Amino acid sequence: MAKKISRKDNILELVPKKTSKYESIITEDGVVQIIIPRNRLLDRIVRMFKNTPKVMRIDLDKIGTYIWKQIDGKRDIQEIGRLLKLEFGDEIEPLYERLITYMNILRNNKFIILEKKEE
Repeated sequence: MAKKISRKDNILELVPKKTSKYESIITEDGVVQIIIPRNRLLDRIVRMFKNTPKVMRIDLDKIGTYIWKQIDGKRDIQEIGRLLKLEFGDEIEPLYERLITYMNILRNNKFIILEKKEE
């Protein structure tokens, strides 16, 4: 079982893990698409009156797709950063500022959780 993280923990040493709440697929274009079910009570009520989709689909860009594919529950953020640098070079700079911001966005939207490495 993973230990609870605190503000004192180095974010680069945390391991992102995808939540089971959402499904993701790879489209024909090769980008990752995160599928968010819209089945809350309010969503169902709105669907009775408006033709709204049952799921929301979020297409990631090429860098987001690469990051998503690297999240395997074993690599920490620092290792994902190293892989990004190898893949994209200077295009990704400032690397860790962008990566940490992106990880926080994924976490705030409950697409991932961050855990301490298991020792």
